[in-house]
Amino acid sequence: MQASQPTDENSCQHCNSVGGRTTHRLASRVMSSQVQSRRTFLNSVAGGVYGAALASVAPDWFGSKRLAAAAHATEAPRDVYDLQARATHFEPKAKSVIQLFMNGGPSQMDLFDPKPELTKRHGESYFEKIAGEVEAPGGAGGLMRSPFKFAQHGESGMWVSDLMPHLARQVDSLAFIRSMHTVNLTHEPAIYKIHSGQMLPGYPAMGAWVTYGLGSENQNLPAYVVLDDPLGLPVNGVESWQSGFLPPVYQGTRLRSAGSPILNLRPDFNEPASITRMERDLQGHLNRIHRETRSGHPELDARISSFELAARMQLSATDALDLSQETPQTLEMYGIGDKSTDSYGRRCLMARRLVERGVRFVQLFINGQIWDNHKDIAKSLPGACRRTDKPVAGLLQDLIQRGLLGETLVLWGGEFGRLPIAQLDTNNSFDAAGRDHNKNAFTLWMAGAGVKSGIAYGETDEIGFAAAENKVSVTDWHATVLHLLGLDHKRLSFNRSGLEDRLTGVFEARIVKEILA
Repeated sequence: MQASQPTDENSCQHCNSVGGRTTHRLASRVMSSQVQSRRTFLNSVAGGVYGAALASVAPDWFGSKRLAAAAHATEAPRDVYDLQARATHFEPKAKSVIQLFMNGGPSQMDLFDPKPELTKRHGESYFEKIAGEVEAPGGAGGLMRSPFKFAQHGESGMWVSDLMPHLARQVDSLAFIRSMHTVNLTHEPAIYKIHSGQMLPGYPAMGAWVTYGLGSENQNLPAYVVLDDPLGLPVNGVESWQSGFLPPVYQGTRLRSAGSPILNLRPDFNEPASITRMERDLQGHLNRIHRETRSGHPELDARISSFELAARMQLSATDALDLSQETPQTLEMYGIGDKSTDSYGRRCLMARRLVERGVRFVQLFINGQIWDNHKDIAKSLPGACRRTDKPVAGLLQDLIQRGLLGETLVLWGGEFGRLPIAQLDTNNSFDAAGRDHNKNAFTLWMAGAGVKSGIAYGETDEIGFAAAENKVSVTDWHATVLHLLGLDHKRLSFNRSGLEDRLTGVFEARIVKEILA
């Protein structure tokens, strides 16, 4: 005997179980012939409870076989780009990276590479010998000594100026490379170079390459996180963490360090967990159906992945960035609560909490280019150091205390260095002089997984103008970072228009094995 159809909308068992007569009316309406497109349908069911109702009353309307097939298609082939953890090329030393990028070009001879010869020859004319390497020749003066004092620190005896007293106490954990050099003395192309290996926009950032090669150990947080400054974007803006020609899923995700980490992360109203789960299941089914007929669209895959990740992040991101869980001692160690260090300290602490939870690559920026000290370096450079010195030292100390430095690679540095000659003001006074850009020499340091501690590798010439011994190019540095993560820079490639593109491009690159533990 055939069951009679309900004539009273209150008697529909599906609607009574999930929402009542309003849901029944909506379900009937969206199954009618009036619905002509997927967009119209999604607009109709976007209200959560109504979508969940539809999932239960109308499986045949979507095609139950297609839904079932999509629901069980959990293993993606290799040509589907996602953030699932992947095998390394060889045994890695590091699991994650924290990059502390110092926009502007920190002055090597005023921070980590003391040059007594500059003191001896202070004021001596030198411009004519390096004229082709000066970006602003109109203000070029003579050789300029450092206005800061240097001392050796730690058991390793590393040289650090008095501008970084907190980092000076951590030098036995650092590997300085004093012989870095790059290929352009202008900020924008030099920044593109150190982030992507090329001097032009449109290429993937190193963080995108790393997540393309390794995926992530935590599927509830982004694999590549960017913590930029609330005061403003760095030079080159969001292009500093782009995915370029790699699938968009590998682009860096900006998280805010103040307020909610991501806008609209929390739902506008709470609903029962079962309803939320049914709604997400329905959306997932629809997305997979939509994608089945539109292969070869990485932007679509990335958009769907971002929707799914956003849902999972509602709990994970809030917890990961909740600094109220930290002790007062930890907050003080990072300089949180002090006006000059609070902002950068918060981001350094967030970086630790993120890598602790399996995030693969975390990048910290500071607004503008505070290390670009063309004028009055005696006053401007101390300000840049004051904002970052204690937070960075606190991060290193915290990673050591928690046993995380052994699996985390920490990178510090800018896009180039500074010249040994003065850049004079309109009064031609050394008292308010700064330093111009220098592509021929700069210093950066690395710490953590797989890196020797308490060493200085490479040398510059007697005045700090050019790398002179054991030179390291940006390409060499990229290859070394990938190596520490278990990735062969020659094998980590992406086929673009028939060419195998790499972070290291077509350039010669060597692993800087001398700094490896």
